[in-house]
Amino acid sequence: MRVTAAVLEQPGQPLVLRDVELGPPRPDEVLVRLSAVGVCATDLEFATFFEAPAVFGHEGAGVVERTGDQVTSVAPGDHVALSFTSCGHCRPCLTGLPGYCTRFDDLNFTGRRPDGTSAVSMAGTEINAHFLGQSSFADHVIAPARAVVPIGKDADLTLAGPFGCGFQTGAGGVLNVLRPSPGSSIAVFGAGAVGVSAILAAVLSGCSTVAAVDLNAERLTTARSLGATHGVTGGDGVAEELRSIAPDGFDFVVDTTGRADVLRTAVEALGPLGRCGVIGVGPSAEMTFDWRSVLNGRTITGIIGGGAVPQIFMPELLRLHAAGRFPVDEIVAHFPFERIGEAIDASRSGAVGKAVLTF
Repeated sequence: MRVTAAVLEQPGQPLVLRDVELGPPRPDEVLVRLSAVGVCATDLEFATFFEAPAVFGHEGAGVVERTGDQVTSVAPGDHVALSFTSCGHCRPCLTGLPGYCTRFDDLNFTGRRPDGTSAVSMAGTEINAHFLGQSSFADHVIAPARAVVPIGKDADLTLAGPFGCGFQTGAGGVLNVLRPSPGSSIAVFGAGAVGVSAILAAVLSGCSTVAAVDLNAERLTTARSLGATHGVTGGDGVAEELRSIAPDGFDFVVDTTGRADVLRTAVEALGPLGRCGVIGVGPSAEMTFDWRSVLNGRTITGIIGGGAVPQIFMPELLRLHAAGRFPVDEIVAHFPFERIGEAIDASRSGAVGKAVLTF
């Protein structure tokens, strides 16, 4: 079938709307007509170097149109959100940790199915797609059943997409991985969509001290309105200000920036036995720490997908949202799909917390 997709034609160049061909779902795949898709920093990072032509997007939500004959988890007409995919057979998958699937990179970041094919073609030639199980910068998508999460017809499809990555990652990093006890202290570095989700999860956990750290004053104001007890402006003097908030160090920190210098500051802000969750993806390939930063019992934990089983955690988050306890609406801005370039620019500049494209 012919669909419209935002195609990366050259790495680092703007995405261009093109007509592409989308093949039918295979036995273990699902065809979804998208209602909306979030714009994530991971899309923007990979678009700087990924082999083109390619289609990105990995925070899609919509309605199932067709399913392969092996799919039993969803049916045509179901409302769904999309998340990453996994093999379902390795030890992490079988123990409820699909984000740490031993084949995660192969299944989510090659631009191809496991057999090397692509469901998307342009001008008769297959192009890279299947990004994080979906490539949802398009009005229709083919996704493996393991990446498809039924969410119920009462969920807002124009908001549900980011629950598959950004909101799930930030909230799950706190609720599923760090698991702070009531009264704990936590500092969240980066108050974008992932950081705000982590802050909301810290509030849900009963943390008594929740410090948001960011360079953007408006983001800090938003973080304070959503429950952060402190807003700290990043840059020079941040370490001293954090010490004034938690003289003995924080129990937990979360880094969503992917910057080596920020991560080092975050780790050094911990108290003895403190835990750092690393969520951000950035250009730096190396992180360095003074030995005193970790010898006192501090731990540094990498977090993928919020340590969640999407089919379980995403509906739980959506229920919290419906109850008014996870109010991410305040950081969402909607753009028609045709204005994807504007949405990307707004995301990069920090003008919006979470840009969502609608179809």
